[in-house]
Amino acid sequence: MDFTISPRIEDYRARIERFVNDEIIPVEADKTAWDEHENISLDALEILREKARAEGLWCLQVSKENGGQELGVLGMAVCYEEMNRSIFGPVAFNSGAPDDGNMMVLEKVGTDAQKERWLAPVVAGKARSSFVMTEPHPGGGSDPGMMLTTARKDGDNYVIRGRKWFITGAAEAEHFILVARTSDDPRRGLSAFLHYRDDPGFRIDRRIPIMGPEEHGGHCEVVYEDMVLPADRLLMGEGMGLKVTQIRLGVARLTHCMRWLGLSKRCMEIAREYAQNRHGFGVRLSDRESIQIKLGDLAMGIEIGRILVAKAAWELDRGSFAKKEVSMAKIHVANLLHKAADVAIQINGARGYSKDTVLEWIYRYARQARLVDGADEVHQMVLNRHLDTEDRDFWKWEVA
Repeated sequence: MDFTISPRIEDYRARIERFVNDEIIPVEADKTAWDEHENISLDALEILREKARAEGLWCLQVSKENGGQELGVLGMAVCYEEMNRSIFGPVAFNSGAPDDGNMMVLEKVGTDAQKERWLAPVVAGKARSSFVMTEPHPGGGSDPGMMLTTARKDGDNYVIRGRKWFITGAAEAEHFILVARTSDDPRRGLSAFLHYRDDPGFRIDRRIPIMGPEEHGGHCEVVYEDMVLPADRLLMGEGMGLKVTQIRLGVARLTHCMRWLGLSKRCMEIAREYAQNRHGFGVRLSDRESIQIKLGDLAMGIEIGRILVAKAAWELDRGSFAKKEVSMAKIHVANLLHKAADVAIQINGARGYSKDTVLEWIYRYARQARLVDGADEVHQMVLNRHLDTEDRDFWKWEVA
């Protein structure tokens, strides 16, 4: 087993580390650079994006042919972790959700014409995008088979009707990937479509208030009222919507984990710095055994998460869907992020609960991690299905 990374990946990691420390964290510390939704303002973001472009740190997840750096999934794991030591990191490199997942799926399954029309503007940073799948009850959530939004064939067109919610980034997006029902076939009943924000028949009903800070464009409830789309808006053809979803979400779930590891490390950094400088009852906080136990346990949890993510990334790079590996990483790292923020706040005391650090921001943000892209329980069910199917082979070593 080789746990080394290539010199090329290390070069990107080191340059991203410097960029985050020197360029992004100072902006994060300046509250005038924040927007009303507790994200980086678009003006401040564009300045950072221009610098990232100039330093060749743009779109690490996309191929060179399509305007990216082509680092592969393992390279992304190393660099995304480094990016998200700042809460504003990934978006500055055009490697934030949901755009990164949309770029990767468009690059993988889009036609040349679709890539030129729908992928290139997002890669260039000229357009934002959104993935439209989740529906309110009784529609589809973690179970896409329950989907109620329909795409009815009408000659050479499709007529879309339905309602979706918690659609990340919708309020800022110009490009959308929509999953809708085209038949009742249990395996080929869903199809994926591309559409623009201003296509007639589409509207944003509301931006849903949430407990934590928001991505640009928030989490919206959207309505399709007889939107008419031509057949060239289909991704992979009719009946391939579930396949598109599987291709997109496999890597996208893992990129969340990569970024959450970076935030977990930032929590650790803030906690350690405070503990090393804070004294009470004649003892430095970091010299107390109770604090050492908390930090040691958290360090182990972060390293376990990194190993799980690296294994899943390796499987994806070699062409596997890595369903087991991604589910395990998703469960562990989502819970780790919440724990890291909680432990860091506890060590910082009232300071951690205040807005003097980003810990309370991360704590509120972290609660969504156990819900987005499949709740913990869904991924645990996935793992149990693999266990039922594979029995003892669930833990089988791959032989070279």
